[in-house]
Amino acid sequence: MRNSILNGRHIALGSKLDGDTWNDMPVPWAYSTCANDEVVSIRTHAGLFDVSALNLVDVAGVDAERVLNTLVAKDITRLKVGTAIIAAELNEAGALCDDIMIIRVATDVFKVSHGSGKTLNNLQALAAGKNIKIERDTDTHVVSLQGPKALEILAPHVAVKLAGLPYFNFVKTTLFGIDVTIGRGGYAGERGYEVYGASKDMVTLWDKLLEVGKPLGAIAASWNCLELTRVEAALQFFPFEMPEGDTTPWEAGLGWAVDVDKEADYTGKAAVLKSRGYERVKHIGLVCNSDVAVETGAKIMKDGVEVGVITSSSYSRYLMRSLALAHIKPEYTNIGTGVEVVGSLSTCKARVAQTPFYDPMRLRSHPEKFKGQ
Repeated sequence: MRNSILNGRHIALGSKLDGDTWNDMPVPWAYSTCANDEVVSIRTHAGLFDVSALNLVDVAGVDAERVLNTLVAKDITRLKVGTAIIAAELNEAGALCDDIMIIRVATDVFKVSHGSGKTLNNLQALAAGKNIKIERDTDTHVVSLQGPKALEILAPHVAVKLAGLPYFNFVKTTLFGIDVTIGRGGYAGERGYEVYGASKDMVTLWDKLLEVGKPLGAIAASWNCLELTRVEAALQFFPFEMPEGDTTPWEAGLGWAVDVDKEADYTGKAAVLKSRGYERVKHIGLVCNSDVAVETGAKIMKDGVEVGVITSSSYSRYLMRSLALAHIKPEYTNIGTGVEVVGSLSTCKARVAQTPFYDPMRLRSHPEKFKGQ
């Protein structure tokens, strides 16, 4: 069992830290504040999440790039220092086996952030006999400041010009005089920044961020709030969006995480490329005629025939809609297609909808991509 150095702060905010753990770490699923109100703060001002439950692995050595390039379906040789990439990590059958982000810290130095899958085991197996060092980073903590005021809160207190940091770029700097790494990204569908720091410094960083952010409306935000915002933003979460157990990237809506022109071999390459165009299901969004979240795992029916399954769901009070992410047979993916969601407790009508549900052009998280267009 791991514990965040911020647990005392979470308890003071009303969390009992007694819900499901993630990656063997208790997380603050709820505070004394309402998760729906926290969503409003993030959409209008800013919210601070503790995401230290991410698994971090340091990978270094002259063979580091080659091993990582064998691990994932994106071409790691194209990754520049100070940038990161999300890639499909596959088993030999071409099925997804983890969430993974790879950051190139230096030429032969990488930091890997991954979810609850098999990344560490896969890395260790591929590293056998190679000139490479693989070490879990159990000290670094990560907090994520998300929302339209995030840049305004951070910028005066860092030693770099943060406004010019592109999406999925990382920079070593100081924040309030403390050594940190800041990355542009997040999981809430907003402009956001993730702050990586040593455990000994993270309580100070947390307190200072909330202190300077308070006049701009920033609050601490729970994991229930994070779940609401990520469903609104239609962002996948391993393994919940991969319920089949052998889901391919094409089926999970993650085809962009595969470089189909990658020449180097990698685990599952032949199988995943062969499966392209033969999807059993497609990843979609549903808007449901319900005043509550539909059940995860509920069946999707069309004309009395089962055609899909709900993978994640929420009732978005911000959008005033019951939303769901789902897998459905490819022939039912057209926007507006009507279906029925049948759970153990309730049944409702639903329709296939455009995703993301919130900010469909992702102007909030990627404003520079559309500037002047």
